Amino acid sequence: MKAKRLRADVLAGLTTSFALLPECIAFALVAHLNPLMGLYGAFFICTLTALFGGRPGMVSGAAGSMAVVIVALVVQHGVQYLLATVLLGGLVMVAFGLLRLGKLVRMVPHPVMLGFVNGLAIVIALAQLEHFKSGEHWLSGQALYLMAGLVALTMAIVYLLPRLTRAVPPALVAILGVGALVYLLGLPTRTLGDMAHIAGGLPSLALPQVPWNLDTLGIIVPYALLMAMVGLLETLLTLNLTDEITESRGYPDRECVALGAANVVSGLFGGMGGCAMIGQTVINLSSGGRGRLSGVVAGGLILLFVLFLSPLIERIPLAALVGVMFVVSQQTFAWASLRVINKVPMNDVLVILAVSVITVFTDLAIAVFCGIVIAALNFAWQQARELYADAHLEADGSKRYQLHGTLFFASTTPFLNQFDPAGDPQHVTVDCRHLSFVDYSAIAALKTLRERYAKAGKQLRVLHLSERCKKLLKRARVQHD
Repeated sequence: MKAKRLRADVLAGLTTSFALLPECIAFALVAHLNPLMGLYGAFFICTLTALFGGRPGMVSGAAGSMAVVIVALVVQHGVQYLLATVLLGGLVMVAFGLLRLGKLVRMVPHPVMLGFVNGLAIVIALAQLEHFKSGEHWLSGQALYLMAGLVALTMAIVYLLPRLTRAVPPALVAILGVGALVYLLGLPTRTLGDMAHIAGGLPSLALPQVPWNLDTLGIIVPYALLMAMVGLLETLLTLNLTDEITESRGYPDRECVALGAANVVSGLFGGMGGCAMIGQTVINLSSGGRGRLSGVVAGGLILLFVLFLSPLIERIPLAALVGVMFVVSQQTFAWASLRVINKVPMNDVLVILAVSVITVFTDLAIAVFCGIVIAALNFAWQQARELYADAHLEADGSKRYQLHGTLFFASTTPFLNQFDPAGDPQHVTVDCRHLSFVDYSAIAALKTLRERYAKAGKQLRVLHLSERCKKLLKRARVQHD
């Protein structure tokens, strides 16, 4: 059984390494960097997070979300400032994990998670369309038909092979099979070597060549914080998704520390920054990768490709890799979210759509932030509407209000509207047995209520406050019974 598990991890790592190559090269080019920087970054980040991270089976590397963040920095200040930023961003990630802030990912609602997954699936698919271009122009004629045919053949192998055997990952068979077909028949299609030449030597250790002073920190700190935020967010959301797929539990704080340390090492050895990559993670998991070995194999092979195997690897047709990534996009998209549109509240549907669209047109961090804000506002609105009071007259002629719900900033107006200081009898009791005080707005609302009854010359008693409510009121020096 153990040998079978090791074999599955090795094959999954091999498959994932092929999927990492074009993505890391493309992201390095997007950031105006040497492709080798993307591959070195993928080696360090993938290997170290696999060895020491909190989520076996998850794959990290030089991610596109990180590349977009640092384009302006590279253009304006150069590569050395980027490496210093990667170094500092890694330290921020380590601090985030050591402070045990990974649990904050629990604040991300499920509709936001669905929108994140759907948005990234669309982004993955749209990114593959760039391979249907030659320069600035779309392929046409025979070149287009050949590219489309090879992509379709790759996808067919990935979908159909599992019906015959599950002994080997279908994506690996598809890449190698289509690659062999193109080589043997001499088909004129674009290969990985057309994107960039990946031959290189071992990365060397060196501190970024920048003046380490306040001026430099003023340049790199904003980028480092943004890079850390985006990388941590994508990593923690991918960790949640991996937990769901594998039906197991990862350790977000440990993953944050490992990711930060990996970025520090990558920056010291001349590599790009990175984080979890959802597409490659899905490939790894669907290929049977569940242990740490799969990530170690994927990262180690990236370095072997650079050092020794570049002549062979550069012959892999891009069509095969594009076909695999199209399948990944289809598998990543949460199709179940479409089937529940008429079964869940419209507010949740809007959150899913908003996060998906914002992810496609801007970036992940903005999309998730907007989704959380929309979900939080919706939650506040719903909670505010649920506050109500049961009122009745007592035998002695006094009036008693029984409050139910949560008193916070959004429900203070409904709370005050429950009372009638002018029309109520001389003695009024407010029973807070079923009312929760949450914030300072709640304290201010109670203070306002007391003032209204005092102005009307009537006595107000507040009963059955929870200990937490009493502490809040005492701290704010508001009288309570």
